[in-house]
Amino acid sequence: MKILYFARLRQIIGRGQDDIALPAQVADVGALIDFLKARDESIAEAFGDLRALKVAINQKHSTLDAPLAGAREVAFFPPVTGG
Repeated sequence: MKILYFARLRQIIGRGQDDIALPAQVADVGALIDFLKARDESIAEAFGDLRALKVAINQKHSTLDAPLAGAREVAFFPPVTGG
């Protein structure tokens, strides 16, 4: 699965993406976050405040409890404001 990191997250993590084979028990976004945080300290730092974390699955905004079944890509980014 392709995991993408944008904006401040990309800066903290030091890269824009990972390609990862996920274990079967990683079935939703929350489990994915826990898996990523456990394997990489920079991701744990970037994902420290989940209230400031948005997610998209296959380029569609999702929630942190969304299932990953059929997902090819998950993107993480901070909240976006505009004007």
